[in-house]
Amino acid sequence: MTELADAGHPRSRTDVPLDVRATGCRRVVTAVLAYAGVRALGLAVLAVWSAARGTSAHTLLAARWDSLWYTRVAEGWYGYQVRLPEGGVHSDLAFFPLLPALERGFAQLSPLSAPDAGLLVSAVASLATAWALYLIGERLHGPRAGVCLAVLWGAVPVGVVQSMAYSESLFTALAAWALWAALTGRWVWAGTLAALSGLTRPVGAAVVAGVWCAALCELWRRRRGPGARMALGLLLAPTGWFGFVAWVGVRTRSVTGYLDVQGQWGNGFDGGWAFARFVWENLTGTFVGGLALLAGVALVLWLYALCVRQRQPYALLVYAGIVVALALCAKGYFGSKPRLLLPAFPLLLPCAVALSRRRPARAALALGALAAASAVYGAWWLNGSGPP
Repeated sequence: MTELADAGHPRSRTDVPLDVRATGCRRVVTAVLAYAGVRALGLAVLAVWSAARGTSAHTLLAARWDSLWYTRVAEGWYGYQVRLPEGGVHSDLAFFPLLPALERGFAQLSPLSAPDAGLLVSAVASLATAWALYLIGERLHGPRAGVCLAVLWGAVPVGVVQSMAYSESLFTALAAWALWAALTGRWVWAGTLAALSGLTRPVGAAVVAGVWCAALCELWRRRRGPGARMALGLLLAPTGWFGFVAWVGVRTRSVTGYLDVQGQWGNGFDGGWAFARFVWENLTGTFVGGLALLAGVALVLWLYALCVRQRQPYALLVYAGIVVALALCAKGYFGSKPRLLLPAFPLLLPCAVALSRRRPARAALALGALAAASAVYGAWWLNGSGPP
């Protein structure tokens, strides 16, 4: 059985002693509760900050920016668009369907409104993400690293987005579980979850690439062709992303329909040229702002280099690399780039490992300080410029 497990076949729960399973469950609960505490602190600070400013924390979380577009899709499905004064068009076809479909379903089956259903989806999905991150961290570097990874993801500066009626939490949950399934040889689950992630955000293609990379590494190691379950998982993985993009193409009667819709929003992939111009304008204008942007980009690239040096599984490196490339090399609203990097959780693994090697009291103090800083920043950010 050990040989089979090492070959990528998950070990049956019946082969694991009860005390080991109980210990594993306690550790998962610890990680999820620690993450929940970080997010609860963020929401509490947001509530107090918003009350002091006379704004509504609920509106900021559920009824502004992209949340309004998801609600429109949930309530009337696709077909809504806004014509801009200069003649451009913003269409709801830019938004992938899984989150609004879940909002619509929960709103029809419960007393919740669509925006509140979006908050519920994000809350559950963020907890599921913390669970998956613990499992990934525990598998690669031990249980303490798993707990630290889950908490670090909740304590990033823009962690408040995880509690909004946005698709980041849902997408990251699906991505993390898909990659964990691939790393543990659960290929049908990996493909199914990758397909669902492809129905959630455009960057779902990164999950597909990560799952395929894990399969290629496994095939290279085993020196034989894929089995039926692996083949099925690999075929399922791209169906969500490709299906929605193809549907938009049919609806717009253009092979490049989805790219055209994104172009109307000012989005697209230009290799980072527009972002580089934006950084340069800040350097020659508000110099401090330009330096902050350069420092942020350097930090992301440095973390990715640490991931490579850490020899993370190729599936995680490929996934994180594509997420980072799409975030940094796309044109559009530059203030949203930190939010677009939220799904790149492998970047946090080097920090999680470093913290896990500290004394528990010091690690807890560092994580607590990060959680407090994230809570204050999130409250200030949402009451200021905020996403989109």
